[in-house]
Amino acid sequence: MIKFLDFYFDFISPYSYLAYKKLKSLNNFSKININYKPILLGGLHNLGGITPPAFNERKLKNMKSDCELIAKKNDIEFKWNMKFPINSLQLMRGYLVIEDNLKKKFFEVCFDAYWKNNIDISNEKKVNEILDKIILDKKEFLNNIQNTDIKVMLKNLTNDAFKKNIFGAPTFVVNNKIFWGQDRLDYALDEYNS
Repeated sequence: MIKFLDFYFDFISPYSYLAYKKLKSLNNFSKININYKPILLGGLHNLGGITPPAFNERKLKNMKSDCELIAKKNDIEFKWNMKFPINSLQLMRGYLVIEDNLKKKFFEVCFDAYWKNNIDISNEKKVNEILDKIILDKKEFLNNIQNTDIKVMLKNLTNDAFKKNIFGAPTFVVNNKIFWGQDRLDYALDEYNS
């Protein structure tokens, strides 16, 4: 039976970015069966009645220094985005509409744009540049993300995550066990390899 590591993420989550870079640096990265599960982190927080760190000055200050510490320790290029937080809705829906063979590239380009290159990925002009990098038809992409089925799909993925008691990103699920946070990636991998 094939085992999977479900990776719940939102592009606005710096910890999701750091977890992805840590995962990607593993020697056996290409052998790990990862199901990328896009969720709307703001929606998940609303469902759980959670105030995100971005809206708590003390937590936000700690979050910035914490992310920089993790990035430095793991030799990950990282720059706190000056436009944090933003609305990631378009790109989260975008992940769902693009062809499977382009999903990894889209995932990487969006994360790098926001957490490595300090780009405002909610800005229409910047989104167009991202689509150009991936060689996606802008008009088709923008039409597809307005499709009711795609809107419902992202909402359902977020609701399903909430029903599974997932409350933040990144969250990893292996063998129906939940591992929350980039610092639990090793535990998720241990479960995956058991």
